Amino acid sequence: MKPTKAQGLFLAVFLILCLIPSVGLLCFGPSEAGANEIAPSAPRLTAPDGSPNAAYLSDLTDYVGRRFFLRQELITAHNRLVSGVFGTSAEDDVLLGQDGWLFYGSTLADFTGSAPMTDREIFAAAHNLALMQEYCAANGTRFLFTAAPNKNSLYPEQMRPYPIVSTQKNAARLQAALAREGVAYLDLFSVFRAQPDALYFAHDSHWNSRGAALGADCINDALGRESAYFSDAFSGSVRHDGDLYAMLYPAAGDPEQDPVYGGTLSFTHETENARPDSITLDTVSGGSGTLVMFRDSFGNLLYPYLSDSFARARFSRQTAYDLTTAPELDADCLVIELVERNLIWLTQQRFCMPAPARAADADAASDGGRAQLETSTARTPAGCVRLDGVLPETPETEATVLVGCGGVYYEAFLLQDGGFTACLPETAQGACSVLCLQDGGAVRYETDLAL
Repeated sequence: MKPTKAQGLFLAVFLILCLIPSVGLLCFGPSEAGANEIAPSAPRLTAPDGSPNAAYLSDLTDYVGRRFFLRQELITAHNRLVSGVFGTSAEDDVLLGQDGWLFYGSTLADFTGSAPMTDREIFAAAHNLALMQEYCAANGTRFLFTAAPNKNSLYPEQMRPYPIVSTQKNAARLQAALAREGVAYLDLFSVFRAQPDALYFAHDSHWNSRGAALGADCINDALGRESAYFSDAFSGSVRHDGDLYAMLYPAAGDPEQDPVYGGTLSFTHETENARPDSITLDTVSGGSGTLVMFRDSFGNLLYPYLSDSFARARFSRQTAYDLTTAPELDADCLVIELVERNLIWLTQQRFCMPAPARAADADAASDGGRAQLETSTARTPAGCVRLDGVLPETPETEATVLVGCGGVYYEAFLLQDGGFTACLPETAQGACSVLCLQDGGAVRYETDLAL
């Protein structure tokens, strides 16, 4: 059957539309990356050593698929259609809330309570922070831990219709465990909930500049210092590109506004090409004292206020915190800020500090067989060797772990699934063993490692 003119025209239009992304890529260049994407570079026929690039075709497929012409515009149009017609998000990392609010998808488990940390993980996280506080105290540094609340923990009314399965949230359980361990903890949840105005962006997963000012005041107060950034006048606003909005609508300008601090923040960057999201930021100002702060993306708006408060400050986005930075900089204060959704990291990271020596009666311990223990290449303090290990089975909730060498024992950081890590002095020599201390006594594990 011979096609009609209308059918031929439709086919021609369809083929032209299909060619636009690839032809546009050749004529107008590649699309830029959207949101947090890292755009792939154009593929090369040869590898760096001059040999043929065996992965050229797969590299080309990835390049065209992620950088075709009008990619961001087409994603934006598709996502607007899906959200408008079906009332749901086309991006797994973004949840649609009420009144145009957007939420980070990874916070849903925290919000519903559907995937809580185990009791062992809660204890391990709190005990690891207690070890950090002990190390700081021994070096004359004041320690403080705080959790930045997930947005939906503060504004749950904007999350309908997602149900809350459990009220036993990780943050509240960790707070109780920190109290038992005697760890200095700043509860930002109650402070932010007491504020009548929303202090988080509707289109972003973070607090806005007023929220950051409140956070800075609370941190200073917990450290015995004074500041009044939150009560200072905020004058006007500037447009803010929300991270969630950019993921969902990468080609559309975000109309949301961020209030502008009306006071003066006096500090200077010592870091070259400093950006709010730089891995390390060093600042100096007319304030007093020295601060070391391990922070995440919530620190992007927070650090200017604290930079103004301290004469010298270092802000680090390391996830495996190097606690030795505090004595190196003769820090007065060390603060750890970690967002609620990532509290599990406290049982996953290999933190860097010398393990504290502990008295132990290994002869009185019962025999537990053998445990896995090996040297590690993870970040290690100068003059130390790091040992990583795993017990044959996950210990009871409140059990601690000591790593011994030549009969001298050191307390380890606790990791998930019976794991542990400790940085022993390089001078340690002899066969290594492990003690698991719990109510009712200790269990000794032999290992195949000797130093």
